[in-house]
Amino acid sequence: MNRLTYTAIVLLIGYVQLSNKLLAQEFNWEDYYITWDKPSKHSGESMPLGGGDIGLNVWVENGDILFYLGKSGAFDENNTLLKLGRVRLKLFPNPFEGKVFKQQLQVDKGQVVISGEGNGVKTDVSLWVDVERPNVYVDVQANKKIAVEASYENWRYKELYPKKRENNANSWKWAPPHEVVTKRDSFYTSDNKVVFFHQNTDTTVFDIVVRQQGMEAVKDSLYNPLLDLVSGGVLQGKDFHFTEERFGKYMDTDYKAWVLKSKKPAIKHDLQVLLHVAGPVSPEKWRQQVQDLYNTQESRAKIKNRNLDWWRAFWERSYIRIQPTKPNEDNESWQIGRNYQLFRFMLAANAYGEYPTKFNGGLFTYDPSSIDSTMNFTPDFRNWGGGTHTAQNQRLVYWPMLKNGDFDMMPAQFKFYQRIQRNAEWRSKVYWGHHGASFTEQIENFGLPNPAEYNWKRPKDYDKGLEYNAWLEYQWDTVLEFCMMMLETANYHDADVRPYIPFIESCLRFFDEHYQYRAKQLGSKMLDQNGHLVFYPGSSAETYKMAYNASTTVVALQEVTRRMLSLSSTEVNDSLRTYLEEFQKKIPPLPTRELDGKKMLAPAALWSRINNTEAPQLYGVYPWGIYGVGKPDIDIALNTFHHDPDVLKFRSHVGWKQDNIFAARLGLTEEAKKFTTLKLKNADRRFPTFWGPGFDWVPDHNWGGSGMIGLQEMLLQAVDDKLYLFPAWPAEWDVDFKLHAPQQTTVEGKLRKGKLIDLQVFPKERAKDVVNMLTEK
Repeated sequence: MNRLTYTAIVLLIGYVQLSNKLLAQEFNWEDYYITWDKPSKHSGESMPLGGGDIGLNVWVENGDILFYLGKSGAFDENNTLLKLGRVRLKLFPNPFEGKVFKQQLQVDKGQVVISGEGNGVKTDVSLWVDVERPNVYVDVQANKKIAVEASYENWRYKELYPKKRENNANSWKWAPPHEVVTKRDSFYTSDNKVVFFHQNTDTTVFDIVVRQQGMEAVKDSLYNPLLDLVSGGVLQGKDFHFTEERFGKYMDTDYKAWVLKSKKPAIKHDLQVLLHVAGPVSPEKWRQQVQDLYNTQESRAKIKNRNLDWWRAFWERSYIRIQPTKPNEDNESWQIGRNYQLFRFMLAANAYGEYPTKFNGGLFTYDPSSIDSTMNFTPDFRNWGGGTHTAQNQRLVYWPMLKNGDFDMMPAQFKFYQRIQRNAEWRSKVYWGHHGASFTEQIENFGLPNPAEYNWKRPKDYDKGLEYNAWLEYQWDTVLEFCMMMLETANYHDADVRPYIPFIESCLRFFDEHYQYRAKQLGSKMLDQNGHLVFYPGSSAETYKMAYNASTTVVALQEVTRRMLSLSSTEVNDSLRTYLEEFQKKIPPLPTRELDGKKMLAPAALWSRINNTEAPQLYGVYPWGIYGVGKPDIDIALNTFHHDPDVLKFRSHVGWKQDNIFAARLGLTEEAKKFTTLKLKNADRRFPTFWGPGFDWVPDHNWGGSGMIGLQEMLLQAVDDKLYLFPAWPAEWDVDFKLHAPQQTTVEGKLRKGKLIDLQVFPKERAKDVVNMLTEK
């Protein structure tokens, strides 16, 4: 090799190394760390932390480290989603009483690190949650020997009696049929541990609701998730010992504390909290299960490394980073890119839960008086219930997971419905004598309507299958969005959808058989003159009531049936296919109307009143994709967005509002930019993605979910076989992105100064389907 060639190779290697270094410098995870240099005033200024199905709120107050314990599925007799307690850490001498303080959420590592220097000692405290086993870890590292006190605090050490608005946290809401009691928890201690648990008593919401709704004849056949349910855990430390019990008050709530202290001062201290929910189970069996979960041959270091690998893979599978080379906390476009990642981090706290992430706070609720000073309730409070499922809100939490590639997080929502399918089918059989699963809009975690919404003061002869409620009557089509999500997991991830087919079939059969049943009640014919079903009475979302052929029902049935018929014979057998083909013919067309000479989408063919502020006439745009970029007749949808008087009147970014999504799907860049920015910019709270309360609670997860969907749709839309890039993206927003798309596709790239660079599509043959809308405009 001559000297010139050698020099060229060296220069080339140096250039490649420099280029790689520059590319690596384009995004630094530390830019997305949330760092506080001052302690918090109260739990409302806490940070979220989680993994697996555990969520913590972490904060430092008056020199103490505190964190709430939240876990999926911890329901009590009243169907409150209980906090499993609070842990308080005190260090002696206390490094957090000095002038040097830092609390930092390191999202890429799934941990919170709290650092302090004072009283002659410098200390780092790291908190993290195992994503595979239900353990919370606390690691204390100091430059000098210190002592540590760990207190487990619980406000349910005695029976509590929630009154009036506080019952919005449970299933009774504003109409408890009796005095409500939150039963006390149980506790015991040994040398180095505190064990705590809540055991559901013999009678729960389930028993009373079954009686209220006339289902006692089939009670023994109904699924009951609250039966003998035990929720709790254990706080322990190898070199700690139990010392005493204490009483105190935090914010509005009295508590009792069980105190562990380190046996001697040391440079390092380790603590662990294991949380476990199981049922039906005896307390003795539950304690044995806790012991089995605690026993592991893995070292703490190995567990930590395994978790770091999990988070690394999680962040690599999807991202949207706006202005990645110009991090600026004061820039709203940068904020929304950062907050998109933070909210996805919060969703990952319940990646593997038995129950879906709740729209009204997830696992991250806290003392309510910091949200509303009149709500002097316990930390168990959240508005709109713990075990109650509001489908219109829940869907917005789960739709964005498809494009994020977070397929492992979706079964929690799907299993929720599968578990209660049989109960929903019993409703149809008992009340109306036909088949199919009847899911009302607000259902309990056992599949029957919420008792307050069902209403205790019902007319004597009112149909027992209906909720006697002006907002919710006849609204039972939202379940079809979850049916479509199930089907889309095959489209995005090549998942096996066969386990979901019986559920989807049952949901479709309900609408077929129920509206033939209704038609026979009201007249002599089961179909209209065109051979179509008559969906009356119906409801278009919660807004257009006593509707005739509600658009939400029609378009959902059209699309779910179409997708079912596109499946292979191994997924849909000949008998089911024949049924679906006949059913498809009976679905009426999507209703339209003309206003001021402009054709637009209608919320229904007819309706009698307006009861809420949704825009279901645009559900044909999202989630169902009948109209939009790359689709025919987009002018009909554009007319609806721009000129429908109700759509204009109801327009907002708050909570579950979808205007940002509609705008993105219609290619309206300025409107999508405006409303998505309003959605995803920093919340008016210390932690930037604790949005709300909106219409629900803090943190408002359907606010975050709808914001996330809007940003995704601005960036990438899949229409038939085409992949439209930047259909509603401001050219001035530089972005790095990686999103998932149908046909098991990923699309990755960068936008710099309006130019697309480094586009990578997998599988490669899908690259031909990409349409860059910025060059098309």
